[in-house]
Amino acid sequence: MKVSDILRVKGNTLYTVTPDEPLARAVATMADKDIGSLVVMEHGELVGMLTFREVIGVVAQNGGSVGDALVRRAMDDHPVTCTPATELDEIRRMMLERHARYMPVMDQRMLMGVVSFYDVAKAVVESQNFENKMLKAYIRDWPGGDEASS
Repeated sequence: MKVSDILRVKGNTLYTVTPDEPLARAVATMADKDIGSLVVMEHGELVGMLTFREVIGVVAQNGGSVGDALVRRAMDDHPVTCTPATELDEIRRMMLERHARYMPVMDQRMLMGVVSFYDVAKAVVESQNFENKMLKAYIRDWPGGDEASS
């Protein structure tokens, strides 16, 4: 299974923010849309990723508020990315190594979507369920011992 398969099921709604937007506005968007990340774009280029992890860091530094911080202050400016052709096993490894819960999917320089750890886990479970169903059907149709020896 590839990242493109996950995106096909997930849909293509993307939420982005610019680095110079107030962090409070970005947090409000994340809360309103019930999402855990925003892709940070500037002049049509990916420049960072903002997740709840980065927001919590700023809140902790500011004594419990985001204050007047800009997205630029909080964002991860070197997010790990993948392509639509990245295999599911590879994206799992990348996310685990980098502790990344969200990963932008890039085709050349074009943002194609964002894959979350939840999306990956869901795809793995669905794939395993399908394999289990196929194996059970195969075993059920296996010729019986008596028939094979006649």
